[in-house]
Amino acid sequence: MRIDPDKCIGCGKCQSYCTMWGGVMHLERHPNLPSRVITVIDEDECVECSVCLRSGCCPTEALFQPILEWPRIVRKNFSDPLKIHPETRIPGRGTEEMKTNDITGRYPRGMYGMALELGRPGVGARFSDVEKVARALATRGVEFEENNPVTKLMADRKKGLIHPAVLGEKVLSAIVEFMIPAENLPQILGTLDRVSREINTVFSGDIISRVAPDGSVLSVKNLEEMKRFISINGKSNVGLGRPRAMDERNVEFRMRIAE
Repeated sequence: MRIDPDKCIGCGKCQSYCTMWGGVMHLERHPNLPSRVITVIDEDECVECSVCLRSGCCPTEALFQPILEWPRIVRKNFSDPLKIHPETRIPGRGTEEMKTNDITGRYPRGMYGMALELGRPGVGARFSDVEKVARALATRGVEFEENNPVTKLMADRKKGLIHPAVLGEKVLSAIVEFMIPAENLPQILGTLDRVSREINTVFSGDIISRVAPDGSVLSVKNLEEMKRFISINGKSNVGLGRPRAMDERNVEFRMRIAE
């Protein structure tokens, strides 16, 4: 995002809409007219979310979106909530798999789907930190989710290496997704503990697992045994599609109907 210095009147209204805060938008003297104060953008810290522009807050229409080339366009792909990732054709920073598991059955019993979101509004994340986490996970032999925008940026998925040109780019947040056998959870969490000391942003972890027929959730039991903090969240997606034909609950339901 940029500001036309000749149109800007330095009112500062746009600053409250910046998702990065912390001086990304700040007041300076006009480069050619020292008597005028204008708002400028630190482009290295801007994540190209376009929130300020879409707010319509600028009274002189000084804000404008320049043409973004590779690799800067990656910032908008990950940070603008209205942008659809060209590689996955899915908006947002993750995939649809974790949120629609009742329909897709992507994560079967005995397997955990995991998502690690690096960065948040006000903090952001650079892909150099995303790569540190991916590389640490790769040493554990995880297979990264195919239809995920971070995975699409990897130059070497076996090693968790992000395309070098992207490493300096900053985004609102980025999500690393993968699937592991349930018994590997302690090793994965230990790896994340170690790499968390090496990155310069925040990150949170999500685990999705199937609910057992008796209503228990194995991942919750595992985390409680390891004395890990957990925040249990449930999500129901109704009407998004037809359950997988081989899903055991669906088969059981059909058998009851047949009887």
